[in-house]
Amino acid sequence: MTSAPEDGPAPLWQGGWYRFARRLDSPNFGPRPAGAVIDLVVLHSISLPPGEYGGEGVQRLFRNTLDWDEHPYFQGIRGLQVSAHFYVRRSGELWQFVDCDDRAWHAGASHWRGRDNCNDDSIGIELEGIEGGAFEDAQYEALDALLAAVAQRYPIRHLAGHEHIAPGRKHDPGAGFDWRRLERGLGWPPDCLPA
Repeated sequence: MTSAPEDGPAPLWQGGWYRFARRLDSPNFGPRPAGAVIDLVVLHSISLPPGEYGGEGVQRLFRNTLDWDEHPYFQGIRGLQVSAHFYVRRSGELWQFVDCDDRAWHAGASHWRGRDNCNDDSIGIELEGIEGGAFEDAQYEALDALLAAVAQRYPIRHLAGHEHIAPGRKHDPGAGFDWRRLERGLGWPPDCLPA
């Protein structure tokens, strides 16, 4: 009697969903424009309320279920409908909210590499943290693995922070993010990252 052949390793991606991320679908997304080439990753930082880590505020914001009355800070963002493709917790735990083949609502008014509307052709990654603050080793490790996987599926040529694509309007991830560490971890050419 012969046994059935063993299945090979599970694929990293199912469509635009990454296998090693916890999936939690956001309603805040739309189709990418026809002909969009997904060649940019935009890094952000977020915590809700700012500076408080480990809660579910970000997940609820991206799902439009945040209780606006739960914290005074939330009044200033009441009604905001946003999302990112990925969210990396301080522990390195990875969440995904939007299929990478779709357009998440993370960049807003933006311009990079000669193009406007960076949501159209980018993947947005939020890091749990505050603008200008330091990030954890586990976050850099998770980010290295995620970016390598993203680059296997999409023709990524550029990495930028929200501060680079919306200067003056946004300041994240800020001075606490170590771009040189990211460059060393990835082994990508320096011209892929902001100067």
